[in-house]
Amino acid sequence: MRLLDNIIEAARSQPATIVLCEADDPRVLAAAQRAQSKGIARIMLVGARQNIEACAQQHGISLADLVIEDPATSSHLATVEAALLALRAPKGMQPEDAAKQIQDPLCFANMLVHCNLADGSVAGAVYSTADVVRCALQLIGKAPDAELVSSFFLMLMCQPHHPYKGGMIFSDCGLVIDPNAEQLASIAQAAAESARRLLQTEPRVAMLSFSTAGSAHHPAVDKVIKAAQLVKQRCPDLAIDEDIQLDAALVPEIAARKLPNSHVKGQANVLIFPTLEAGNIAYKAAERLGQLTAIGPLLQGLRKPANDLSRGCSSDDIYAVIAITSLQTHSTS
Repeated sequence: MRLLDNIIEAARSQPATIVLCEADDPRVLAAAQRAQSKGIARIMLVGARQNIEACAQQHGISLADLVIEDPATSSHLATVEAALLALRAPKGMQPEDAAKQIQDPLCFANMLVHCNLADGSVAGAVYSTADVVRCALQLIGKAPDAELVSSFFLMLMCQPHHPYKGGMIFSDCGLVIDPNAEQLASIAQAAAESARRLLQTEPRVAMLSFSTAGSAHHPAVDKVIKAAQLVKQRCPDLAIDEDIQLDAALVPEIAARKLPNSHVKGQANVLIFPTLEAGNIAYKAAERLGQLTAIGPLLQGLRKPANDLSRGCSSDDIYAVIAITSLQTHSTS
């Protein structure tokens, strides 16, 4: 997986401080030690020290150079608890609520990011996606220039049968259920920037539909066309095709027949799906039938990176997301 190797090398050149809040899980702990020892990130572990040490001992994982922040005893407790109360008091949070909530490792980890004590967060090996996303939205918040927070998957192609080797961005497959045209445009812009950062090449964006260049008429097609036109207005130099079917987005010969004036020319590396339903089905089909490697869902549009994991993830998956999160910190700082 040369692309993933390139991402890891780029992260190693500028390691960020990444906080992990599920450190009594051996998958997380093994990935943390590997990331720390390989130099792709400076790792902070959040959780009960006794549980983390017991997990490390049971699985033969070294805690060398790993910083442990136990919410019960951390020197940062007063700082992050006060910041949590200040942040959530307008929503009705009381001091006793803040004191209780800050003991949740996910909350504590994201408040470390909020307070600039860490650069990014990775969770989801144990916590649900809903919990991870909600906490990130509430405590880290949107980037100042972001219209909304959305998600993407980094899809890696490295099998012999894949038509080319490398990566693609699929968005949004995990968060925004039925975006309107303005939201879809925002998702496309964010995904293009994610591609530029992670694929290390210029994005080529396909706004997917069941129509190509107006071959079908339906409000769902109109939404995609309007979104693409908004993106073109905002990013006139971006290669983007509006209302294009998947085959024309990925196969140059089909693009030449269906869309002779294509900007992407059947070589899309960013696929924007009209709904979450379409995107979620597509990435799972690509993963299970096409044997692409799916990394994510990764969040875009946050003030600082906070990424989700699948609860079925491996230690290798977590290591990859740590590297991606470390790299993302340089685009949001």
